[in-house]
Amino acid sequence: MASLRPIPASFFGMVLGLVGLGSNWRIASHLWGLPPEIGEGIMVVAFVVWLAVSVSYTFKWIAHRDAAIEEASHPVQCCFIGLAPATTALMAVVLAPHAHLLALVALIVGGAGHVLFSVWRVGGMLKGGREVTTVTPVIYLPSVAGNFITAIAAGTLGLPSWGVLFFGAGLFAWLGLESVIVNRLFHAQPLPTALRPTLGIQLAPPVVAVAAWLANTQGVPEMLAQATWGYGMLQLLVLLRLMPWIAEQPFAPSYWAFTFGLTALSGTAMTMTSRGVVGAIPQLGLPLFVMTNLALATVMIGTLIRAAQGTLLPPVDSGAAR
Repeated sequence: MASLRPIPASFFGMVLGLVGLGSNWRIASHLWGLPPEIGEGIMVVAFVVWLAVSVSYTFKWIAHRDAAIEEASHPVQCCFIGLAPATTALMAVVLAPHAHLLALVALIVGGAGHVLFSVWRVGGMLKGGREVTTVTPVIYLPSVAGNFITAIAAGTLGLPSWGVLFFGAGLFAWLGLESVIVNRLFHAQPLPTALRPTLGIQLAPPVVAVAAWLANTQGVPEMLAQATWGYGMLQLLVLLRLMPWIAEQPFAPSYWAFTFGLTALSGTAMTMTSRGVVGAIPQLGLPLFVMTNLALATVMIGTLIRAAQGTLLPPVDSGAAR
């Protein structure tokens, strides 16, 4: 039965999108006077999903150890494991307004777990021998995503001296990896259909970098932060151009790969607006907020439909980015 199959680590990606959406609504409640209860309600859902996925993934290592080890050894799927500690650190953002001490515990546990996994995974990759076709945007997750998320959590809890360290680690990891990934996408064979939605991760690094920077600074954001956000907009437009090609893969949980980048793009636009940026970014903020909500609603509805049909989990022999 599908319900008895172990969950893939990629399901932690749902938490990223939900926390991002909740953060958007938190900002919107201050910027535009929207009901704050909506943002907090989404954060509750995000926490419940994180808890459920965390328990299920832990159970996988207890009851389905062979499947867990196989996933950890897979050149693509292994990188999703880094989302387990990263989303734990992200719970600091969820909990910060309500339980500072618990938020601090989440940051410490998640941040330490991220560092350990990142060092293990990236160190293994540096040994070489990797098949070039396994290089996809998924390799951002162990180093780039985890570092930026931990930086956001640290800044949210008023620890910018730690936040800037993780920001720097994420920034230079992103700059180092982007050319590797783009070179593979340009020159190697096209991504398999099942992996195409993972291109949505390509949107995240520039805009999550901006989110990490904003979380650890004050005042009107610097021009470089605004320019980096502009690069994120370019990534969004490229992905929209590729959507007919990506959509050859029918809806699957892998489409959550788009959600963290989308929510970071709109959320940082709103944050920069609230901190005094004028002109293009504020003008784009509201349309992006609307688009983000529509996109997240579509992905959530698709996920619920797959769950109701009993097809949310991939087949055991699937080559998808589960």
